[in-house]
Amino acid sequence: MANRSESVLTSNIKIKGNITEKESVVIDGEVNGNINAEYVETFDNSTIEGNITSKNVLIGGKLKGDIDSDKVHLKKTADVEGKIKQKTLSIEEGSILKIKTEIKK
Repeated sequence: MANRSESVLTSNIKIKGNITEKESVVIDGEVNGNINAEYVETFDNSTIEGNITSKNVLIGGKLKGDIDSDKVHLKKTADVEGKIKQKTLSIEEGSILKIKTEIKK
C-alpha cells in the first residue's frame, strides 16, 4: 500500500501566496492565497483568504473565497463567505454562511 502525502500547516504558520499540493493539505494556520490540492481540510482556528480548488474539501475555520470541489463538507465551526461550486454539499448545524451555491455537472 502506498503512503499518502499530506502537508500540514500548523496554527503558528502564516502563508502569503498560493499553495499547490498533489495530494492532501491540512490547515490550522493562516493562508492569504489560493489552494489547489486533491484533499483540503481546515481546522477551527484556520483563516483563509483565497479560493480552494479540490476534489474533496472539509472546512472547519474561516474562509473568504470560492470553493470548486466535487465534495464539500462544512463543519459547525465553519465561517464561509463566497461561492461554492460542488457535486455534493453537506452543512453541519451552526455553520456561519454567506454563500451562493452551484451544482457541478
